[in-house]
Amino acid sequence: MTHQIEIKDVTFQYPGAEEPVLHNVNLTIEEGDFVAVLGGNGSGKSTMCKLLNGLIPHYYVGDFSGEVLVDGLKTTDYKVADLSRHVGYVYQDFENQIVSPRVLEDACFAPLHYGLADYRERALHALDIVGLTDLQDSFIWQLSGGQKHLLALASILSLNPDIIIIDEPVAQLDPRHAKDIYDILAELNQVHGKTIIVIEHHTEFVASYAKKVVLLEKGTVHFDLPVEEALNQVETLLKHQIYPPQVTQAANLTGMQDTLPVTLDGCDSCFTGQELAIESVPADVPRKKTIVTYDHVSFAYKTITREKRQVLHDVNCTIHEGDYIALVGNNGAGKSSLMRLMTGLVKPADGQVMIDGENTRSLPPEFLAEKITYIHQNPEQMFIDDCVEKDVAFYMKSRKIKGYQDYVQSLLEQFELTELRERDSRLLSGGQQRRASLAIGVGMHPEIMLLDEPTANLDIATRKHITRLLDELKSQLKAVVIATHDMQLACEFANRIIVMHNGRIIHDGDRASVFENFRLLEKAGLEAPQIFSLSQQLGWQQPAYTVEEFVNRYQREEVSNGIYA
Repeated sequence: MTHQIEIKDVTFQYPGAEEPVLHNVNLTIEEGDFVAVLGGNGSGKSTMCKLLNGLIPHYYVGDFSGEVLVDGLKTTDYKVADLSRHVGYVYQDFENQIVSPRVLEDACFAPLHYGLADYRERALHALDIVGLTDLQDSFIWQLSGGQKHLLALASILSLNPDIIIIDEPVAQLDPRHAKDIYDILAELNQVHGKTIIVIEHHTEFVASYAKKVVLLEKGTVHFDLPVEEALNQVETLLKHQIYPPQVTQAANLTGMQDTLPVTLDGCDSCFTGQELAIESVPADVPRKKTIVTYDHVSFAYKTITREKRQVLHDVNCTIHEGDYIALVGNNGAGKSSLMRLMTGLVKPADGQVMIDGENTRSLPPEFLAEKITYIHQNPEQMFIDDCVEKDVAFYMKSRKIKGYQDYVQSLLEQFELTELRERDSRLLSGGQQRRASLAIGVGMHPEIMLLDEPTANLDIATRKHITRLLDELKSQLKAVVIATHDMQLACEFANRIIVMHNGRIIHDGDRASVFENFRLLEKAGLEAPQIFSLSQQLGWQQPAYTVEEFVNRYQREEVSNGIYA
């Protein structure tokens, strides 16, 4: 193999920054490798990858030193357009890469503008690789989030680059689409010989697909190791707020001394202890007061072609006090639309939505806002003023709530925002923005909180922090509904899981009724948490749903203390 990528003594500092984001980085990547780049927030992962297609230093200016070679080309000597023929980059905000109204047009865009005569053939081949051929004539707005992600990938594949970089491949995807995109990356790597680089927080995907792991710490390469060796560095990973796969955590916490497993394969021989018996929990729990009712609700909207697109079909559902609901299902299942109907911002086409016995058709959204808070998937949509403190105070100030200033200070403390109070909310990190949006929502004194993908685009450590904050909210709210693709969050937070598919509720139960139903998982595009699959593989009659549950029920001579998933 030859060194396809060489980063030599690179240091880079953004304008106005107090210190460099990259410090004397040295790294080589071989042709045909599959590399996962790990690191905590601010470690320099995305910045390092932007070296490879010339965005740094040609587009993102700053203090740059060192040398970067890609396919033998010194990046400072070539334009971004030249390097894009060698390096394709799918960004975390991939929807911003889509520039044309229809699928095939977007896949054609890059080769057409490079003046390649076979631009259409290239685009069709790229769409075939990612499985979007049947949608080539579709408008972009007709695609699900997962399909848009695949289109962004197809658009760079149309130039046939040697190297493909994807920042957070599965951040906004349901479990089935997440696996699909990694299967496509594996095919590109193994069949087409592409070098793949992923910036990833989900170590279970890293374990199953990557060959090598690069860990960044404060802008330097902490280690560069084969994947199994890297994921066995449990203490190091946890120190950097990176959580190894659930099976690796479980093996470490139950005292395993040998090489820890990183995938489910081979776990049977690793775990030899007995499951501790647990007391069964009564299946029937009395329901409290009904606060929301969906009665034969359908919802549709008109497209730009003036056709009606049906989103929800004859939905019947009730929400009670004390319900902490995870709303799950594949991209485009109707989860967000179901929640938005509670806010009164949209009205059902048929049927009725009742909030505390009142029909949302006759209630203005501003009235419902005093009962229901909707936290958007993109937190920046909730930021109105020029700093965190003013954003948190905005609703209370506009409603002229007496003494709101003291409550604002209390919320800043509760959501660990005190030190960020004067910062512009739009310039915060993803986790900080999520905490700020939660503080804004709680400040509205709602009875019900609706959260759309509260852990999307967050690293695992930040996700766990947000989960703890959500648990604290249970005592302040009558009910919480979360639309999520995060099955670990669903298992840790919810006492009720509603499964949606093609605009219908196809199941409503607890986590056991969902994850023990293989046909349901298959239909809804869901994947059980890895620790659940491990406990099933070991033959446990009552599977575990979290690492903590697994370790507490696993009998071994020595059980180590540590951090649970």
